Amino acid sequence: MASTPNPHARLALAELSVGLTVAQAAAAPKLFQLKKQVGEDVVVKLLVIILRAFVDSVRVAEKPDAADILELADTLAQTYTHDSVKDIILALKEARTNGTRFFNALDPARVYEIIRDYFTRKAQSLENQHLDRKAQAISQESVALHQLQQAAPRLVQSVALMIPDSHPNAQHLRDKLTLIKQKYRRGLVSMAQAEQQRYEVQQAIQRHPRPDWQPSEAAQQQITRRHQQATRRFAEKWGIVNT
Repeated sequence: MASTPNPHARLALAELSVGLTVAQAAAAPKLFQLKKQVGEDVVVKLLVIILRAFVDSVRVAEKPDAADILELADTLAQTYTHDSVKDIILALKEARTNGTRFFNALDPARVYEIIRDYFTRKAQSLENQHLDRKAQAISQESVALHQLQQAAPRLVQSVALMIPDSHPNAQHLRDKLTLIKQKYRRGLVSMAQAEQQRYEVQQAIQRHPRPDWQPSEAAQQQITRRHQQATRRFAEKWGIVNT
């Protein structure tokens, strides 16, 4: 397999490499996964076919022999366990299509260099994609935050200006808010004046109960006296005699 040219394998690999991208290669099954599925020997044989097809495609006088190709395949299978077969295919394709000069000789060291350079470019490409996605996410978050910051004051104001039906001046305050709105729309008051008037309404809406409030001693005596007088008048009116 390593020593015999295989035109059919070259054609199949050429078809597989058409349109192949770094992202697609990165998403393909990794070598260690293939080893679990089909066995290490099959993975090495697959790499032998890929390397043999590449060697056959390079028109140089000196090329790796069968032993070199087999050793190359085994080394790649052990070294790039977390990369895919498509990575190897793409690395060798780029070496052919990017105008790599072999100076009439192709040895195993040159093949290792080609693949190593590819993975360096791949790492940089994936890092750039990650940074682009991160920058885009940050930009989207900034836009969302800006929109929230713009909407938050209005939302807070709307909540603050909600008038409960139990408020003793509910209708009056609602009418006042409507009047402020109409004045602002017609240009009768400035934005600052409208905000100030809304703030005053907001203050009027707030009610601060004081459950801990207790009258002074004198006030308590007056309250008690009024209650006694009211009780006496009620009793006299209806002829009730206290016993």
